[in-house]
Amino acid sequence: MPSRRTVLAATAGVTAALALGTDAQAATDSTPTTRHDKRLRALISRMTLEEKVGQLFVMRVYGHSATAPDQADIDANLQELGVRTAAELLERYRVGGIIYFSWAHNTRDPHQIAALSNGVQRASLGLPRGLPVLISTDQEHGAVARVGEPATLMPGAMALGAGGSVADAREAGRIGGAELRAIGVRQDYAPVADVNVNPANPVIGVRSFGADPGAVSGLVAAQVKGYQGAGVAATAKHFPGHGDTAVDSHYGFPVIEHTREQWTTLDAPPFRAAIRAGIDSIMTAHIMVPALDPSGDPATLSRPILTGILRGELGYDGVVVTDSLGMQGVREKYGDDQVPVLALKAGVDQLLNPPSIDVAWNAVLNAVRAGELTEARLDESILRILRLKAKLGLFERPYVSDAGVDRVVGIRRHLDAADRIAERTTTLLVNEGPLLPLSPRTHRSVLVVGADPASPSGTTGPPTAVLAAELASLGFTTAGLSTGTAPTPALVDQAVAAARGKDAVVVATYNVTAASTQKTLVTRLLATGVPVVAVAIRNPYDVAQLPGVKGYLASYSWTDVEVRAAARVLAGRVAPHGRLPVPVQRADEPTEVLYPIGHGLTYGP
Repeated sequence: MPSRRTVLAATAGVTAALALGTDAQAATDSTPTTRHDKRLRALISRMTLEEKVGQLFVMRVYGHSATAPDQADIDANLQELGVRTAAELLERYRVGGIIYFSWAHNTRDPHQIAALSNGVQRASLGLPRGLPVLISTDQEHGAVARVGEPATLMPGAMALGAGGSVADAREAGRIGGAELRAIGVRQDYAPVADVNVNPANPVIGVRSFGADPGAVSGLVAAQVKGYQGAGVAATAKHFPGHGDTAVDSHYGFPVIEHTREQWTTLDAPPFRAAIRAGIDSIMTAHIMVPALDPSGDPATLSRPILTGILRGELGYDGVVVTDSLGMQGVREKYGDDQVPVLALKAGVDQLLNPPSIDVAWNAVLNAVRAGELTEARLDESILRILRLKAKLGLFERPYVSDAGVDRVVGIRRHLDAADRIAERTTTLLVNEGPLLPLSPRTHRSVLVVGADPASPSGTTGPPTAVLAAELASLGFTTAGLSTGTAPTPALVDQAVAAARGKDAVVVATYNVTAASTQKTLVTRLLATGVPVVAVAIRNPYDVAQLPGVKGYLASYSWTDVEVRAAARVLAGRVAPHGRLPVPVQRADEPTEVLYPIGHGLTYGP
């Protein structure tokens, strides 16, 4: 960890240019003054064209260290980026941002992440006219989390939607933001502001707070205030709204057929609420919305949508970041060399994770040299980016400390808050009999079976083992059997055999469809006569596919905090309080609602 003297020396040129060293307000002021803009513009005027182009990019890089990653990560960097390390990436392309991924081996543990963040900042600030880096990640919590245990993992968006508490949503954002800031991450690509009205949505689903635009708006605003109150830039996504699609924009090009009136009443409200709450950044969607722009271009490349609607009609002047430029939705129509240039023309500020940094960086550079883009246009975006870096205190305090990690990340107070919030989100959908709560006196021997999807962060689960362990701690005798998301006949037979003689079976279900062999598993277990309870560990829509189950909970995610809370509800240690934030349609007649928004049972009279 560098000393404060080293930090001040490394940032002296920049802080002198900004005169931020004795003006702490400049680092936290959400509406930078003309005086501060003047200093930032002076800083921009001294940048080379190449440095300006680099500031616009947010890039992935492999490795746990900025200068000494593992050999396999060096090889991956050479293959994909043409450099060996994060430090070399910064030196060659002068990128303004770095995005962390668990699959890129950036997020092993909090102290390692903090050291990586410091290494990134040191590498960038050590360059001529070096600037601090805006480090980002997708830490939505729930189904999408890049930083895992021992950091605190909060309930995800749809769980918070089921809890219905603005205070809980804000507290979850505050805790999540504080822990990210402590490890050097200053921009979080959360919250999701999409209103999930399509149960078949393969990419949003439980990442959304729900299907009611008013409820979603309140929770989005609360999370924005929570994250940003902790000193981390929140990012509302995916503008203009990704909630009504059956196509995943990672792999295809979704078309949203909403009319302009439908968009105004359904999709726009959460983004308006985020802007009113002072949102620092908004992420674009790689979707086509013909009612907003009939050109056939994705929203990410649409000037009518980003400049006309987002900047003009909604009055937003913060940072606009693209969704990943490696996704198929934005690559469908144009080549990788055209996409970044078109995005800037549309009104984007940050270009996130292009497939090839060399192709994208040179495309923007050449577009300016050829007169297709003006340097003044780049300066507009760079000013917004530098305003955000100044607001976040990066010019004065670019580094983090091990002591700060220990003081903030995964502390008992945060973990306890996560548990209590999760308990208020678990939703009891079905309770015939009533079968629930289970008691060790009447249902002592419990078999736990079902799906064990990979942990969002790589650090939690598997869900069946977590359920079994939590129930065991509550006095039950448990056995576990992972049957997966597509149980084979042999596994179904094994589960049925294991159920014999048990007092109850708990089944974890995960995105059950009409053709899923998870249905076969549950049907066979029900035929044993042993009481069967199911827990939907992702989509609450599962309940419509399994009408024979007499006890059904929804946890909205399979991270430990939500699975453990579901176990405590199963055992009656906590009464269920959650209410469905989305409607569940009948499986045999999708036009009819089986359980409406607001449905949720509890225990007792």
